[in-house]
Amino acid sequence: MRIDAKGMHYRPMNKMIRDAVASGEKEFELDNIGGQRYIGAGLNENVKITINGTPGNDLGAFMNGPKIIINANGQDGLANTMNAGEIIVHGNVGDIIGYGMRGGKFYIKGDVGYRVGIHMKEYKKQVPIIIAGGTAGDFFGEYMAGGIMILLGMNGKSPLVGDYVGTGMHGGVMYIRGKVDPYHLGKEVNCLELSEEDTKLISGYLKEYCEYFRFDFNEVMSAKFTKLVPLSLRPYGNMYVY
Repeated sequence: MRIDAKGMHYRPMNKMIRDAVASGEKEFELDNIGGQRYIGAGLNENVKITINGTPGNDLGAFMNGPKIIINANGQDGLANTMNAGEIIVHGNVGDIIGYGMRGGKFYIKGDVGYRVGIHMKEYKKQVPIIIAGGTAGDFFGEYMAGGIMILLGMNGKSPLVGDYVGTGMHGGVMYIRGKVDPYHLGKEVNCLELSEEDTKLISGYLKEYCEYFRFDFNEVMSAKFTKLVPLSLRPYGNMYVY
């Protein structure tokens, strides 16, 4: 199903998509998207949505299964509390992406903004993953409770990541391609060398990532990665009375 969204308000457009999904439609292509919010939000079916243009905030919020491909940049709050599915962005994205993300894959070709992956969490085998090919702003992985984040810095920009990385982090793991200066880190994280298991883990995801964006996998893996993990599962425990 193809929709020309030029000048269309987000509410009737999203209703059109939901109604079509309820009728059995499995594939959508949205043209002339320009800031419409909540695309794919709350959808539970395994549908594919291709977006030509820049969607608005909270794309894929509470999503549970769809695959969304954005052939441009994305705005803020993408994958908010996403439960399952895939979001592929052939550009940059804004702030607070992956907020409370509980599962699924979120692959970004370019840069990401501030507070990426804040409050990400995992449960048993349901592990969310975010991979960004460029750089990140401040508070990367803030209050992260689970999941995997990988930052590649393939565009050569500096600094690779902003300040306060992993502030309040108490679960999950981050892999950053390159060196992270200690002054960029929050007090709650520790830097480690990658083990063979770590390399095997990220290789599986990065092969898929490189196929989407036509990056050279061997070039990506040729650089040294920094592993960031939390120092404590309860970093602010001494602030409570129990």
